[in-house]
Order: sequence, then C-alpha cells, then structure tokens
Amino acid sequence: MTASAPITLARPDPADLLAWYDRHARRLPWRVPPDERAVGVVPDPYRVWLSEIMLQQTTVAAVKGYFEAFLARWPRLEDLAAAPRDDVMAAWAGLGYYSRARNLKACAEMVAERHGGRFPDDEAALRALPGIGAYTAAAIAAIAFDRPAVVVDGNVERIVTRLHAVETPLPEAKPEIRRLTEALAPPTRPGDFAQAMMDLGATICTPKRPACGLCPWQGSCAARAAGTQESYPRKTAKPERPVRRGTAYVAIRSDGAVLLRRRPDKGLLGGMAEVPGTEWAATAPPADPPLPADWRRAGTVEHTFTHFHLILTVETASVDAPAPAGAWWAPADGLADEALPSLMRKTVAAALSDRGPAPGPDAAPRRGRGRPRKS
Repeated sequence: MTASAPITLARPDPADLLAWYDRHARRLPWRVPPDERAVGVVPDPYRVWLSEIMLQQTTVAAVKGYFEAFLARWPRLEDLAAAPRDDVMAAWAGLGYYSRARNLKACAEMVAERHGGRFPDDEAALRALPGIGAYTAAAIAAIAFDRPAVVVDGNVERIVTRLHAVETPLPEAKPEIRRLTEALAPPTRPGDFAQAMMDLGATICTPKRPACGLCPWQGSCAARAAGTQESYPRKTAKPERPVRRGTAYVAIRSDGAVLLRRRPDKGLLGGMAEVPGTEWAATAPPADPPLPADWRRAGTVEHTFTHFHLILTVETASVDAPAPAGAWWAPADGLADEALPSLMRKTVAAALSDRGPAPGPDAAPRRGRGRPRKS
C-alpha cells in the first residue's frame, strides 16, 4: 500500500485576516471600525481602557449595557476619577470580579493626577497603573495607540493552537503560544490585527462547531486538516471545585428597609455591600445573627466562584432596631442603587419572596438563632 502524501499547509498570511476583518469587523460601542480608522479616526484611549477592563472574564454581550451606562454617567476619565467610589461600585454591581471596579477607580485617579488625564502609550507605563496587567497593557497599546504589541487572550490561544496543532496543554502552552503569535503579527496595523484575532475567535474559530469554511486561514490550519479542531486548545484537567457553606441573614425592617454592611476591601467581593452572614467554610459555621430576632429559614442560594461553589442558607426576620456598628438600613426603594453583587441580590430576593407570617407567641424557640426581640 502506498502511503498518502503529507498535507502541505500554506503559512497563515496576516493580510488575509486583515482583509477579512475589513469586511466583517463587529460593530462595538468602544471600537473604531477599520474603514474609519483607515481615514484617520483615532480611538479614544479612555473607551478602549474601560472596555478592556470590563471584558476581563466577561462576555461582550454582558458588557455592552454596562459600558454604555458608564459612559453616559462618566463620559470622560476625569469624571470617573472624581466620582464617589461607592457610586462606581454600585454601577459595576452584576459584572463580577469586583476588584476590577476598585482598580478601575484607582486607575482613573492615577491617570488624572499623574498623567494629566492622558493614558501613557507604551506597555511598560500602562502596566504600572492599577488593574492593568500584561494582556490589558498590550491591548490598550495596540488598539488605542497602534503600538506593535502582541495581544494574547483566550480567542488568540484557541486560534493559534489550532493553526499549529499545539499539543502542549494550557496553561503550560502559554509561552509557546506567545512565540507563535509574535511570529504571526504583521508590522503594520497592530490594533486592527489584535481586534481581527478577537473577532475571528468570537465569530468563526469558536470553541465548539467552528465555522472553518468561512475562515480566512482555513488552508493554513493544521487542526482543520486533521479534523481535530474542536480538541484544541489542549487543557490540563481542572480539579473539582470544592464546596463552601454559610448562612446569610436578611433582616427586614417594618418599612421594608434591608440591613446591609460593607465587605472588607481586600478579598472576594471586596468593597461591595452584603447582608450580614457567617464565614464561608467547608463545614457550615455556627449561627451568628446580626441582631436578636425570630429568624426563620427562607431557602438556599447557590453561586459558583472561580475557585469554589458556595451554598448559602438564607435566614430572614422582621427587625425594628438600630443598625449594628458598621451596618446600615438600606431603604427598599434604594436597593437598586446599592453596590450589591449578584450573589447578594439573589439572597435578598430569596428572603423577600419567602416572607411568611412571623412566628406566633406560642412558637417554640429556635436554637442558635439569636434571642427573640423584646416587645
């Protein structure tokens, strides 16, 4: 039997990708499209930076509304720098990864104070700003300033590992992927090339069922030639997420106000508002209600973080008492303006939807739930 001749693949040409991008670039509220960029329209670094921070660990679909709301409220960097931090945190609520919001505010202040309101245009200076790491610095340098920076995100990793059939699993493959991306990047139009790679990964070279027949590099892709494109990038198996448990206490005043407190700045959900509760641990910690009351169970709420899955038991009670130190009563009609992360909004919603009649005077006391409120 005669062995079949090996398949010869063409080298991926950046010009083919840029030509595809010129025709098919997504219209995004933070982007200067290639036709406008070709006639001299310059991207606004503030919009590029804001979008890149929001897009970290978040989808384009989820970001669009937040981006437009931020711009409507704080149209210039100086406006954001001067805004109260609580307002910024409240506007960010629901986007997740809340350290980004704290760093966003700190970065705006630093650029306003130390750089005259103008972002620096090189990667090293950008990386010195709060919340800007290697990827974000490269993206801002390339997209906002057309600097020759190599931008490698999840889309780029997927494209490059398929083009070259990179067998090394992620995250170990990251240095190899960077070298291959550097070799692929053209000397001109670095900003458009970076965005073209993002668009190719988001619309054509997708994680599942990639539309290889529409790809400008279909004749250069080793994985497509072998019919194994969906198996890249290779990934090291992740350990199963551990489960943590805790109790959240939703105290509701007779006028509908809800008791809230502020989480510490450092740590998970840092600086955000929350209802009082226990620590989160592998074994449910002992009860620790914030005020003496007739606490009753209102169900459970589950939420998955990057490194663990959380199961919260929700306890609720009707309470008319001064707020403990460090806490405050948030009016019912003002909850939407509080910096409540999605987990806490789900927790409050569970309590509000399950408000039954308070236990009668003959109800048996419940152990570990605090002392009954005196009349």
